[in-house]
Amino acid sequence: MNLRLFPTLLVGATLLALPGCNQKEIAALQQQNTDLTKSRDQLTLEKTALAADKARSEEALRNSLLSKNQQVNQLNQNLGDAETDIKNKNADLQSKDADLQSKNARIADLQNALAQKDAATKALRQRVSDALLGFNAQDLQVSVKNGKVYVSLSEQLLFKSGSIRVDPKGQDALRKLAVALKDNKDVNVLVEGHTDNVPIKGATASGAKDNWDLSVMRATEITRLLTTAGMDPAQVTPSGRSMYMPLVANDSPANKALNRRTDIILTPKLDELFSILGQN
Repeated sequence: MNLRLFPTLLVGATLLALPGCNQKEIAALQQQNTDLTKSRDQLTLEKTALAADKARSEEALRNSLLSKNQQVNQLNQNLGDAETDIKNKNADLQSKDADLQSKNARIADLQNALAQKDAATKALRQRVSDALLGFNAQDLQVSVKNGKVYVSLSEQLLFKSGSIRVDPKGQDALRKLAVALKDNKDVNVLVEGHTDNVPIKGATASGAKDNWDLSVMRATEITRLLTTAGMDPAQVTPSGRSMYMPLVANDSPANKALNRRTDIILTPKLDELFSILGQN
């Protein structure tokens, strides 16, 4: 027997047993019972559906909450990474800024040292010019090139042709130059001998065999005179260039005379500049 029909049969049997109930009343009651049973069954179905919908909603909410928690955790992780990155970049920026300030300070020191060097070079040129005032400009010239002071002396002022012995007027010029420089220990002196391109024929009285010999011997003789007049020998270096650094082409007697010269090159010592550059 279907248990769900049992209450209905029981009610029906009960109604049939009731005294004084006619068939209409019994039918009406049975219809009411049937309607109530359907309503109950419908409610049961709706309850089941609602329970299933509730379970689905709860599961969806749990999944959504889990997803939101994961998103929050990821955002926190990203925020932490971003903060770390910002800190690292700030530290790097501070380091670069400190390095830039240090470089700017070194540049300022270098510019100051260069300005002092330029001022010293100009002062040196003026001192030498004042010491050699009165000599013919064609025989003796003082100029500044590439931060160095050049004292260019012609062969006519210093030597007879082929000789390495300095003439008295040349000796006077060299003594005055030595006096002007002997107390200046911050200057290196290079003595360069130069000739024209006319080769020496046979050995000279000085023993020079060619223009190389002649240029070196003349530079050595001038160096000897400068140091004898008071300059520190450690400051002075003689060298010979022979005919290989002419001022002009050796294409005329006048131009050859210009090339026969001695250049005394005065270079202020650059220890401070090299020290600053070494810091870079």
